[in-house]
Amino acid sequence: MPRAGLTTERVVAAAADLADEVGFENVTVSALARRFGVKDASLYSHVRNLNDLRTRMAFLAGGEMIDRIAAAVAGRVGKDALAAFAGAYRDYALQHPGRYAATQIRVDQALVTASPALRRTTEITYGMLRAYGLTEPDLTDAVRLLRSTFHGYCALEATGGFGAPRDVRRSWDSAVDALHVALTHWPHEEKTDDD
Repeated sequence: MPRAGLTTERVVAAAADLADEVGFENVTVSALARRFGVKDASLYSHVRNLNDLRTRMAFLAGGEMIDRIAAAVAGRVGKDALAAFAGAYRDYALQHPGRYAATQIRVDQALVTASPALRRTTEITYGMLRAYGLTEPDLTDAVRLLRSTFHGYCALEATGGFGAPRDVRRSWDSAVDALHVALTHWPHEEKTDDD
């Protein structure tokens, strides 16, 4: 029987808060149960196991992140939209390191397809990139470029990986400018007879 006052949403939100405090990899059902002052078994009425908890954290964080990105890019196109998207991405990753780490886990594709937040992420990201005149398969390649650039930069920044004296924000802005140039002059894949 579920413990009074505990809901799945409350449990997942507390797990996300805990991840921001101690790191995503350090979130366990036992640590979360201690936070609520209950036994582990009390949480299993709300999440099936640790994997289920982590998947739910990924969806929560992904929804929060895309809400920020959507608000930032609203009414913008081209370089302005890209800079707003990048800025909202970086801010979320640095302000919520545990939640951000949750967004990077591999989630069952069937669950991704069923998630409104993750479908919205695809719509907003692809919408921004279509303003650059990109279509498939270039859209997928461009998404991978942005994700790897943003994630790599944020991961390095969060761990103090940039040792040069240049301000990291200026380097970030230069990277976004370079991405804009790359997207504007994208090397479109040639169609073949097999396509």
